[in-house]
This record gives sequence, C-alpha cells and structure tokens, in this order.
Amino acid sequence: MTANILNKHIGELLRYEQESKVQFVVDAVYAFALALDKLNKDMCIDYEHQGVCPEMTRFDGGEFYESYILNLNFNDLVGSPVKFDKSGDGLARYDILNYQRLPNSSGYHYKVVGKWFDFLELNQEFLIFDHNLSTTPISACSLPCELGMIKKQQGDTCCWICDKCEDYEFLEDEFTCTDCGYGFWPYPDKTACYELEYFYMKWDSLFAIIPCVFSCLGIICTLIVIGLFIKNNDTPLVRASGRELSYMLLFGILLCYMNTFLLLAKPSLIICTTQRFGVGIGFSIIYGALLTKTNRISRIFDSASKSAKRPTFISPRSQVFITLLLITIQVLITVFWMVAEPPGTKFHYPTRQSVIPKCKMQDRSFIFSQLYNMLLITTCTVYAIKTRKIPENFNESKFIGFTMYTTCIIWLAFVPIYFGTGNSYQTQITTLCVATSMNATVALVCLYSPKVYIIVFHPDKNVRKLTMNSATYKKYNAQPSTSYATSSMELKGNHSPSE
Repeated sequence: MTANILNKHIGELLRYEQESKVQFVVDAVYAFALALDKLNKDMCIDYEHQGVCPEMTRFDGGEFYESYILNLNFNDLVGSPVKFDKSGDGLARYDILNYQRLPNSSGYHYKVVGKWFDFLELNQEFLIFDHNLSTTPISACSLPCELGMIKKQQGDTCCWICDKCEDYEFLEDEFTCTDCGYGFWPYPDKTACYELEYFYMKWDSLFAIIPCVFSCLGIICTLIVIGLFIKNNDTPLVRASGRELSYMLLFGILLCYMNTFLLLAKPSLIICTTQRFGVGIGFSIIYGALLTKTNRISRIFDSASKSAKRPTFISPRSQVFITLLLITIQVLITVFWMVAEPPGTKFHYPTRQSVIPKCKMQDRSFIFSQLYNMLLITTCTVYAIKTRKIPENFNESKFIGFTMYTTCIIWLAFVPIYFGTGNSYQTQITTLCVATSMNATVALVCLYSPKVYIIVFHPDKNVRKLTMNSATYKKYNAQPSTSYATSSMELKGNHSPSE
C-alpha cells in the first residue's frame, strides 16, 4: 500500500499545484552551488581538508560573479539549459502563439507554433494570419519616415507618426523641422539649405524686349529730329519754333526714352538713384518747356487784347530761365525724396521660392514724386485749351493741345495699371517703361512731325512769309486789338534779344 502511494505523483494525492516560479528558485540555488563548487576546486586544490578553504573566504565577490556565476552553463531538473547573459539575466523562454480559428468551428484558440530560448524556433507551416493567409505581414508599430518627414512620438518610443515638413523647411534632426528663412531653400534631401538665385528682369525676356525696341526706335527718331533741327537751325521754321525750348524738349524726350534702360537694369544703389532723377526730370523738362511755351503765347495774346504794352519775360533767354526754374523744382523734390527715403536695394519675396531684388521705394512714394509733373501737365493742358483758337501760324497751340490731351489719357490709364500690377514686378516695370516712352512719343510725333514734314518734303514752305500770310492770320490780324500780338510773335521768329 505504501509503495503504491509513493509511486504516485504528489499532485494526484493532495491535488497540489506547484508555483510556476519555484523552478527559477531551484535553478538559482543550483547555479550558486555549482559556481561555489567550481571555485572550491580552483582555490582549494591543495587544501588537505574538505570544505571551505581560507582562499575561498578571501576571494572577491565581484570576480566570483563575473568569472563563475556568469560563465555557468548546465541543464536544470527538467533538462532545460540554464545560463546567463553578460548582464546577469537568465535566458528568456517564450512560447510563440498564433491566434487561429478552430477547424470547422466559429471559435478561436491560441496554438503554439514555436518558441524562443536563446534563438527562434518557428514552424512556418502552422502560421495562419488574417483571412487565412499564410504570407507574413509587416509587424511594426511604426514604419521609417520618408524623405522630408519627421517623427512625432505617440507615447512609446517605438511608435510614432510621420509628419511632412513644409516645402521651405529642412530637417534639423529626425524630430524637428526648421525654416530655412526667406531667400533660402532646402536641398532635395532636406538636410540643409542653399541661397536662392535672384530673379530680376532679363534682357532677353519679352517683358524687356518690347520696351527696349520701343525705346530704341524713339531714340533713333529723336536723334534724327535733333540732326534736322541743327542742320536747319537758321531757317524760319526752326527759329519760329523757339530753338532753345525745342532743343530742351528734344533732350527731355531723349531722356524719357533712355529711362527705359535704367528701369530694366539690375537694381543697385547707382541705378536706383539715377532712376529717381531720370524719370522725374525727363517729364519735367518736357512739360516745363511746353508750359513755358503755352504760357508765353497766352500772355502775348491776352496782353494784345488789352493794351499795346509788351509782356515781360517773353524773350528766348527768359523762356529758358523759366523752364530751368520749373525743372529745378522737380530736382529739389527728388532730393527731398532721397533724404526722406534713401535709395538702395531691397528683396521682395512674392513666394517663398523666389527672391526679387528691387529698388528701395514704395509705389506710393513714386507716384507722389510725380505729383509735380502731374501739376505741370494739368496746367499746360489748361493753357493749351485757352490758346486753341489763336492763329496756327503764330504758335503750336493746336499740336500742344493734342499732345496734352493724349498725355492726360496716358497718365489716367497708367496710374491704376501701375498700382494694379504691384504683385507682378515684370508687368509693373514694363508698364512704367512703355508709359514713359509713350509720353515721349506723343510729344515727339505731335510737336515735331509737322515741322519735320515741311523741312524734309516741302523745304519751299520753310520761308518767313508763310508765317505771316495765311488766311487765318489775316483774319485774326484784321482785329485792332491784335496789332501788338503780330509784332510780338514776329519777335519770336526773329529771335529777339533778351530783355
């Protein structure tokens, strides 16, 4: 009876179930005992008595741990190997379970498909994944981020989401996007930034070719007119036109055409300074001279209708002085503008990927600097209307009037277009160039084409008597009140000396 009981497992008799961690305690005791046994054999080999020798008691505990405990390798009571890693941890033991559907059932269970004990043992043929697929899926909490993306942690250091950096940002590290700053752009690999190329008006672009061609044709025509006037400098037609103011007008027209090249040039301190003077002074020369002309004509005929007294400041020298005074006002305005807003260059960033160097001035300040020229244009237009009925052989009122009407239309169209194209610097610069050249062209064509036509094609009409014998003149001169106007206008044709 006793023998039968002893041959039976204790669990069957007492319904005993061993604690799962007892095996680890047993392995630890065995490990320490085997390590001490090996130490005894190494240290006490010459010791006459069994047991602990004096060398064992003096042996360093740290060396005992590293040299004996960590180097153990034995099988436990159930035949499983026992050994330790360099950190002193026992080798992990895992059963690998696969959650599978039971055959011919709607239930599921865990099936052992492998184990881990120092290395992986996996039965691939027993593995079943979603939808009964046997292909191994990707198993990762988070996949590596693509180029140009950063990791954003989701609590666990092994898990993150990938977030894309902005186009203008580079990767400072795998967790941080940093702005390159205006004027810079990241390399394709997003590791650093490089300086963007400046985008300015290219001479071979259509935006530059059109105004350049327009300006070149204007310059050529202006130089031809100047050449014709110089060649025929002492002829009645040129003398009657007021040679001094005519040459100043032509110089102003030439300057307006040349401003195109300044406006299209790459911005610099010299270019930006010259632009401010060139545009304003070019206009002031043209409209200052025209205002002086129309004012002179108006004063002569107004005086003739009231008295026989000769008006003051009607000599050629006086006219030049008045024109220079009008131009000086524009020069002073430009100087004040330069003091209030010093010239220079600045960078404009219409988008983060483009850098445009521009002259350092606001669109509004540019328009304000032209208010004086607008005043000249307005006043000159008023005088042109006032003198429109004066005999045409005595003055250029009709042509000046047509010039000023057209100029007003150009300026009325230019101002809204200039402000409306502020976001497109190419269109804005081209608009300014074309508007400047158109103003010069209107003055050149309207004022000088009739004179050039006579000089070139009808030189027989370029005689003094034709300025005195027209039907219009005879009709107008028949009035007693205009007797002085006749003699006054003759002074212009004969180039009378200054007062």
